[in-house]
Amino acid sequence: MNKALKSKIKLLVVIAIAGAFVWVFILSPMITFKSNEKKLEDAAKRYYELNSNLLPTGERVGTVTLSTLYKKSFIDKDLFIPLTKKTCSVTNSWVKVRKENNEYKYYTYLECGVMNSTIDHKGPTIKLNGSDNITLGVGEEYKDPGVKSVSDNKDGKMKNSDVTIKGSVDTSKVGTFDIKYIARDDLNNTTTVIRHVEVVQKLNGLVKKDTGKDVDYYVGDNPNNYVYFSNMLFRVVGLEGSNVKIIADKDIANVNYDGIDKWFDYYEDNLTDSAKKYIKASKFCEMTAKADDYETTKCSKYGKKKKFGLISVDEINKSQGDGGSYLTGKTITWSSNTSGKGAIAFRYYFIGQAGYLMEFEKVHNFGVRPVMVIDGDILVKDGNGTYDKPYVLEDYIAPKVNINVNERYPGEYIKYNGSLWRIVNTESDGTTKIISEDTIPYEFTYSSKDTVYNPKQKGNVGYIINNETSKYINTKYFVTHEISVPIYKDEPNYGKEKETKKYKVKISSPNMYEMFSAASETSSSYWLLNSSTNVDENPGMSDNGAVMYGFASHDYKYGIRPVAYLDSKCVISSGRGTRTNPYVIKK
Repeated sequence: MNKALKSKIKLLVVIAIAGAFVWVFILSPMITFKSNEKKLEDAAKRYYELNSNLLPTGERVGTVTLSTLYKKSFIDKDLFIPLTKKTCSVTNSWVKVRKENNEYKYYTYLECGVMNSTIDHKGPTIKLNGSDNITLGVGEEYKDPGVKSVSDNKDGKMKNSDVTIKGSVDTSKVGTFDIKYIARDDLNNTTTVIRHVEVVQKLNGLVKKDTGKDVDYYVGDNPNNYVYFSNMLFRVVGLEGSNVKIIADKDIANVNYDGIDKWFDYYEDNLTDSAKKYIKASKFCEMTAKADDYETTKCSKYGKKKKFGLISVDEINKSQGDGGSYLTGKTITWSSNTSGKGAIAFRYYFIGQAGYLMEFEKVHNFGVRPVMVIDGDILVKDGNGTYDKPYVLEDYIAPKVNINVNERYPGEYIKYNGSLWRIVNTESDGTTKIISEDTIPYEFTYSSKDTVYNPKQKGNVGYIINNETSKYINTKYFVTHEISVPIYKDEPNYGKEKETKKYKVKISSPNMYEMFSAASETSSSYWLLNSSTNVDENPGMSDNGAVMYGFASHDYKYGIRPVAYLDSKCVISSGRGTRTNPYVIKK
């Protein structure tokens, strides 16, 4: 056989194979599809012949789906996607009928996998003004942004008024509402676009509702303005524009006035990362107030923007109601205002002193209740603002059971040994530093020989605390840990330590500058860890919640407020970490 003949045979074979391929994979499937398409249209015509009452009138369009024709037995056998055993779409395949020139005309659309009819089957394209997802606060007004444009691939540009809008938004309650935008083309192909409108409870909306139209701050002895932020309890002061000013529910620590700004850096380190992103740098009142200004409700001077500040005299005065103010308590707490060479502190009353404001030297260590301004749009997830059910914000990190205590956050509560304790922080070795809310009523005094707090010196305050506490509480979950005793030349001042001494102990006193070392609701007088080389400057916390000095010369007797370290293996078995529902732990 010559080469020419062989070439012709190969060419014929190739042509035959190509022809077979075209027939099997293109022509035959197309013939099958067209046959199915005709079966669908013929079935629809029979359907309308027997149901002539369903034929549309005027310019209306009637539609019967393949699914209906199956159910009504107008098609006996399934229509399959060519070359497969899968059926054509029963919901997306249909026949539409419309009266044109006094005759009914049928439009057939069959969808079989990648094969579908060429008839117009797409609805119009709707473009909306604004976002497809809108978030509103409770009580805010909803104004629909409307339709930007609508057009059809066959009919061209359409009028915005051709779009039907269905649905409504009730901004009086939390929920998600759907607004539907519906458009149909000339063949009644329909497009529906949905805008989701979520109504949420924003903190600024709640504050505005609570405080009323004329004021934007809380007034009275105990308004329901408790809020949970950074897994700690705060009170809402009021609105700062669209944002919200909050204040720690109680004193966190006792700090000398000039050391407070530096102390705020330490405080910030103990807030959760999820909470920090909501804090807004703001201007705080820093006016100098004289005795004549103690009743003012206006601030005459604001400082530079910063993240944290103190409550001011004017805000304290504005909060006063018939029963007093929720801002004042039994402790002595610094305000943000200076007065001459001193600074102004406040409390409910002073012995022998009228009013609740008084000037003190800045060297004293008094209570600090941090104030901050947070994003007013932060969402309120739960609560009603009461002490038992404070507003829980979206920064909240919910606890889980059977996780280690060292995975939780400063300020949360633990029930242990029948008493409440608070988490101070987690140490690098995995232990959890905690402080008792209660004071052990074992009262004793500093000796004139005890210059500083020393757990190794028998009879010393530090020694007694480390060795006597175990008689009153079960210490089996506590571990020995190294502590640092800050020592000052005279009266303690934050960051001005002369030296520090380290000891390994199981129980110690609170450092007055650390988190939650200030007087609690249930603590009475107790010794502090801070020490002075001048024995008469060694500090302790008095029954009235103020730091006092001069114990060796006065033979003052104070109790023990234990600070301890939980074993890293301690696990949460139940609870929410709040004061009313504290964690229960196991090992």
